[in-house]
Amino acid sequence: MLTPLLNRFDSIKFRPIDKSLWVDVFSAWAMVDVNMEDRVEVSLKGQAEISCIYTLKEPAKMIVWFTKSPGRDQSRKRVYYYDTLQKEIIDEGSEYAGRINFTHSHEPQNSRGSALLIINNVQLSDQKEYICTVHDVSTDSGEGHTLLQIFNSPSLPVIEGTHTGISVTAEEPSKVKLKKTKQKNYSCMYILGTLHNNGVFTQVAHCKVDDGYPRPNITWYKDRFPLQQSNNEVKISESETTKANGLFTVESDLYIKPQRTDEDALFYCEVKYFVPGEVRMTESKKINITVHYPTTKVTVYVNPRNGLIKEGDTVEIRCEGNGNPQPVFSFTHNEEELSADNEMLLLENVKRSHSGTYVCQSIDFGEGIYAEDSVNITVHYLDQIVVTPEETVLNQGDDLPLTCNALSSLPTQTSWFKDGTWLGKGHVLVLHNASYDTAGLYVCQVTVSSLHELQKQNSVQISVRGKPKFTKEIEVGPVNKADRSVNLTCYAEGFPFPNITWTLSDQRTGQPVPVPEAENQMTDTGVISMISVRAMSELTAKCSAANELGTEEVSRKIEACEFSFSHCKISSTQTYTSACSQFSDVGQWSQVFFFL
Repeated sequence: MLTPLLNRFDSIKFRPIDKSLWVDVFSAWAMVDVNMEDRVEVSLKGQAEISCIYTLKEPAKMIVWFTKSPGRDQSRKRVYYYDTLQKEIIDEGSEYAGRINFTHSHEPQNSRGSALLIINNVQLSDQKEYICTVHDVSTDSGEGHTLLQIFNSPSLPVIEGTHTGISVTAEEPSKVKLKKTKQKNYSCMYILGTLHNNGVFTQVAHCKVDDGYPRPNITWYKDRFPLQQSNNEVKISESETTKANGLFTVESDLYIKPQRTDEDALFYCEVKYFVPGEVRMTESKKINITVHYPTTKVTVYVNPRNGLIKEGDTVEIRCEGNGNPQPVFSFTHNEEELSADNEMLLLENVKRSHSGTYVCQSIDFGEGIYAEDSVNITVHYLDQIVVTPEETVLNQGDDLPLTCNALSSLPTQTSWFKDGTWLGKGHVLVLHNASYDTAGLYVCQVTVSSLHELQKQNSVQISVRGKPKFTKEIEVGPVNKADRSVNLTCYAEGFPFPNITWTLSDQRTGQPVPVPEAENQMTDTGVISMISVRAMSELTAKCSAANELGTEEVSRKIEACEFSFSHCKISSTQTYTSACSQFSDVGQWSQVFFFL
């Protein structure tokens, strides 16, 4: 009895009539209650599970699955057959061979049965309407319908910007070439709106996304704001290609009327695509475009920008236009053209003659637009210092004003120093009641108040005339342990500088003693002289200083003593314990000098 029934289903041909009418006719014939989901969604190459729930007290006698493809052909094609006697049949040669599994269960207590059709490795061709027909032990039957929807996530969008600069002054519209791609199946291309209206549209970027299903949608963005088709501002050209495997490739070209502000804008495309149960979105990388526009304004910059310029500095004068690319620049100073590295003029080791107005000029040969800007620079200077009078000799008791002057482009301050000691401020320093202490080297230092790097100094030597004068007695240095000698030093002031001579004599015999060679050193006010002596008896040392104005001398006696580690004998009535202790390591007995 089942075989005729199967043949009956195989021979059924459904005419393409109104679907609602078809459902009503079939419902009137069906006696078994069958429930199925309206839609089952699955990813390409995934696993689809299509359930068929029926209500019967006993298990279904026969379950038959059919498919119906979209389009004009509304005929059914059997893909799976199941009954309690012959078990199951998968039609030989079917596109589902090897990919279909079937499970069936029945719950008597609930009078409900469940049939599950499982399709593995889902293909795009599996996107059809699936019909589950359930028969009971009698001739009653019922059926349900489910549409299987296939999805495939596309590749990441690839964006490519225009490789050449876009001019905001272009007079001709950009040429748009749309190439139809030949595929094994078919290709489709269309343009959203008119590419070029009354204005000038230029291609900004191209966006492409591959292998999407259903068809992905591309939206263009500029700085995170979506761009819509507009006859005045935006044009979008899209093409859609269906590959041989049924997947979609979508390409989109963005055209705008470029403006100068677009050079800082970021453009990117967003792709929206469908996956089971939701809509997803992915973005391309962000690109900016090169916008060409003429220079209408020029600005000149000076480096250093915030500092004063002094002689010897290096100065950069840079010219910058508000166009892109930068035009050709030229520089002039006092109407004389200068050699420059296009936008930069380099002035090294500047002089005061470099002061003045510098003019930067630009010309855009393509657009014939001329612009210029200028800047005035001042090179500050401080001339050499002049001190008057120059090297001077004063008589004791004289007064002398010293004057210090230097020509400068900025206000200055003057300070005076002597031997590193600050004396005062002002261009004039007055020396009163000259004495030997007045003699020395006077330094005048001039500093530009607002530019401390500009600083110079000059000096003058002042001498005070007078006969020699000893400010101290003969000084005795420490004893040299190696040869038991001592240094004798005397210092005599006076100008002209005195000549110093030494004499040594034996105190007991009065005979002269040979004098070693003296070391003399000139100072600002006199002469320092030093000799090194070694004596075995008492000596008298005399230092004489003489110049054209007179002679002066000073003398000092030297006594010798013997000492041991614990005792010191001297011929003088004075005791010098400190001197003896200096030589406790020389030997048991030795001679040292004591100076009276």
